[in-house]
Amino acid sequence: MVSTAAKIISDGVLKMDGGSVFGQVPKVVWENSVTTDRKNRITLGLNCLLLQVGGKNILVDTGVGSKDNDKDKENLGLVPSRMFKGLKGAGLTPKDIHAVILSHLQFDHCGGCTRLDRAGNIVPTFPKARYYVQRASWEEACNPSERGMYAYRADNFSPIEERGQVELLDGDTEILPGLNVIVYDGPAKGHQMIMFNHGGERIVFLGDLVPTPHHLNLSVISAFDYSPEETLEQKRELLNDAEKQGWLLVFAHGHDTRAGYLERRAEMTYLRPVDL
Repeated sequence: MVSTAAKIISDGVLKMDGGSVFGQVPKVVWENSVTTDRKNRITLGLNCLLLQVGGKNILVDTGVGSKDNDKDKENLGLVPSRMFKGLKGAGLTPKDIHAVILSHLQFDHCGGCTRLDRAGNIVPTFPKARYYVQRASWEEACNPSERGMYAYRADNFSPIEERGQVELLDGDTEILPGLNVIVYDGPAKGHQMIMFNHGGERIVFLGDLVPTPHHLNLSVISAFDYSPEETLEQKRELLNDAEKQGWLLVFAHGHDTRAGYLERRAEMTYLRPVDL
């Protein structure tokens, strides 16, 4: 049974080049499994995860956010942010969020950490929250290489440091009882997966390690990944554990399917989708 202590909050969608999303896998292999637009872009979800842990409201990732960027709207096909609407549907406001856990600091996972106030200043979206991120991810975001420069934007995370809301982590950490982050840094330096144990169920937010159900195929690794070979080995280990232990997997960029269980039928492994 799916836990009532976890709920996917959508920040909307973005569109990315299909070849980049599928990496070295040629288009003739994947083109019949997804729909592309005239620019060869596929639609990806911007999925965040709301958890209730020990009376506290925890948000995992924050999507792109509401700071308008005309260039992003054109290039990425962004729609207006849906984060506040999703929280309102759960009976919450940004002030009700106690902690934000970030899988990493690329813009499509942390853009919603900050917002524009009425005076046009960039301020933390969740004023009472602690923001948890790996130190390695923070250092990479503050000093990106030429290859990663497009993905990191200081106005998404610098204001939360200025307000003293950042908690830097060094490796696997228990944030709260039953709520852990585990470093799987193939996709990006300091990238972390989030695991929530609740009532005998393990709910795992995969971040960019397995961003969509298409990436359950071990050979499908995004062209954006920092270390594809590490991603491959980390995916193999994680998905083996997920099948054997019955984890509920949450896909950060799943669109039509956002969560599900890996199950085996005869010699085949398949995903059983669920609503969350």
